[in-house]
Amino acid sequence: MSTSISSLNSLFSFTSPAVKRLLGWKQGDEEEKWAEKAVDSLVKKLKKKKGALEALERALSNPGEPSECVTIPRSLDGRLQVSHRKGLPHVIYCRVWRWPDLQSHHELKPLDICRFPFSAKENEVCINPYHYKRVESPVLPPVLVPRHSEYPSMPAVLPGLSTESIGTGVMHPPQIPMLMGTPYGAPVSTEPSMPYNVTYPQGFTQTSPLAPTTPVSCGASPSASLPPPQDAHPVNYQEPKYWCSIVYYELNTRVGEAFFASQPSIVIDGFTDPSNNSDRFCLGLLSNVNRNSTIENTRRHIGKGVHLYYVGGEVFAECLSDSSIFVQSRNCNHRHNFNLTTVCKIPPGCSLKIFSNQEFAQLLRRTVSHGFEAVYELTKMCTIRMSFVKGWGAEYHRQDVTSTPCWVEIHLNGPLQWLDRVLTQMGTPRNPISSVS
Repeated sequence: MSTSISSLNSLFSFTSPAVKRLLGWKQGDEEEKWAEKAVDSLVKKLKKKKGALEALERALSNPGEPSECVTIPRSLDGRLQVSHRKGLPHVIYCRVWRWPDLQSHHELKPLDICRFPFSAKENEVCINPYHYKRVESPVLPPVLVPRHSEYPSMPAVLPGLSTESIGTGVMHPPQIPMLMGTPYGAPVSTEPSMPYNVTYPQGFTQTSPLAPTTPVSCGASPSASLPPPQDAHPVNYQEPKYWCSIVYYELNTRVGEAFFASQPSIVIDGFTDPSNNSDRFCLGLLSNVNRNSTIENTRRHIGKGVHLYYVGGEVFAECLSDSSIFVQSRNCNHRHNFNLTTVCKIPPGCSLKIFSNQEFAQLLRRTVSHGFEAVYELTKMCTIRMSFVKGWGAEYHRQDVTSTPCWVEIHLNGPLQWLDRVLTQMGTPRNPISSVS
């Protein structure tokens, strides 16, 4: 019976010639039926515009030649639903016709010739896959380190940052703004402007929040920074097999084994997928005999959790959950000139850049001249803490991340291993590192 039904379906199913032609340029092993539905949906939209379908075919058949924008109307939330999957239109069609392994809009940048890129927020969105390019990881120049410990020992403070911000989980002062992330699909600006949708408490004064910080240690004059000696050893950045490792905690108790991320796109969610996918860390599988009702309730609200992308040397966090996530990233805070321990709230459907290899490399190169302890202090910048549903800090009754029911600690292995090689080259500090000042 089922065979006869499928035969009937195939008998009456019809793929238009235009869809068949466009599918001829499909790349990779993208699910056939889904790709067909995506292209069919596009053809129906393009047929309403004179010459649009022909323009797309010209672009696909002549990839090396200049082509015009091929646009469709932008939806209310910017996304397009194809079958059971929802995504951004330019990402969907770049995946169909150019890069089947494409994971996120963070991996794409529009070409200068594109008049209607997704990031422009126009009423029309260009879906011409040859009007976008893939973001490439920048080549980080090596850090020049003296062959012997030739620099004076200085206070272990990040350049331009106060000791008050180190080692606590509390925002000081309470007037520090909370960074709310960017709406789903909004472009992540690389310009030195304020982050999208930053809210300030009453009476807060903005004083060049993103101005570059002066690379001077606490108590040291600018002249105390010595240039690297001529006899310096270059220490290069090396991409590790696992770009990060993630450890899950409930209050102050570590639960389960660490998750090692080899894929550039991973999801941390509250579900119980037993298949051990390399791109998914399911917290629902983890058990804890000491789990209380608050933790149980919080775990139920994690849901789809958070999507982490490692693209072009940058790490982004996108909140997929129906509840906000809260992030403490020293690299992100340093970029926005916030206190180092500021906690950023990412509401549902928003994303935030939480680490940049390039910015870290610049900071590391500046910090080497301040001695071993200052470089060692940068290890704190390579760890990101993230809580689900419940926040912490000055705005909340939970003052520390270990008071939140469910949270993860993300260790960025590339920067950590780079620091380790730099410290090894620098040799033993003159003043041993100690928790006692």
